[in-house]
Amino acid sequence: MSEKLSPGLYIVATPIGNLGDITRRAVETLCAVDAVACEDTRVTGKLLHLLGIKRPLIRHDDHSDARAVATLVERCRIEAIALTSDAGTPLISDPGYELVRAARAADVAITTLPGANAAIAALTLSGLPTDRFLFAGFLPVKAGARAQALAELAPLRATLVFFESGPRLAVSLAAMAEVLGDRQAAVVREISKLHEDVRAGTLTELAAGTTEAPRGEIVVVIAPPAPVEIEQDDAALDALLTNALTRLPVAKAASEVAKATGADRRTLYARALALK
Repeated sequence: MSEKLSPGLYIVATPIGNLGDITRRAVETLCAVDAVACEDTRVTGKLLHLLGIKRPLIRHDDHSDARAVATLVERCRIEAIALTSDAGTPLISDPGYELVRAARAADVAITTLPGANAAIAALTLSGLPTDRFLFAGFLPVKAGARAQALAELAPLRATLVFFESGPRLAVSLAAMAEVLGDRQAAVVREISKLHEDVRAGTLTELAAGTTEAPRGEIVVVIAPPAPVEIEQDDAALDALLTNALTRLPVAKAASEVAKATGADRRTLYARALALK
């Protein structure tokens, strides 16, 4: 029997595929809350049924207006309310941040229960760098806006993570290859489900190999741009190190310049110490 929870908003991550991925804490919380706010009552109702949980459901989605948000916040003052998405961690490319922001402004207690997240899971499956990454959600539907969004992301020295749908995948991969260049990438599909699939290669190869719309949830992970080749004379390297040292400690400054130029990190570290 679950203990009574204090009033407040409980952000509960749900499985993205395998039901076994839900945490024990999430199950205990869903058993104990007074109601569950969710994107689609049918989807969440099915999940609760599989877990053997019966709780009132409140629909909360992109169409929920300010009045609905205010009403839910007032309920959180006197009741324990869970917030879930259809799958994964709430608020990640899903509605809900307005509710959390309003609850925080109203000094309502907020608790988050970490769990499944498709973007992070795909990143770990991709075999691409994970030291720095940016989650970019869904790209715009229109070609011009999509190209502009990709152009803004192109210079970032970070692995890029996108959500995508099956019908748009081929077009998006072709646009990514055109704007970002032929970087290494991975298309990850049906994470934690029976037919989990990872296709790795260059963006051009992945676009050419996508001849029909695949089913299921899709995440595209793209490697950072290759290091920029620069004239590696002492003056140029010293200028880069000097700039980096205004923001970073010596070791990190040397690492940043090494990644950008391909120069030897140990040599740069010694030079950075001298400049410091």
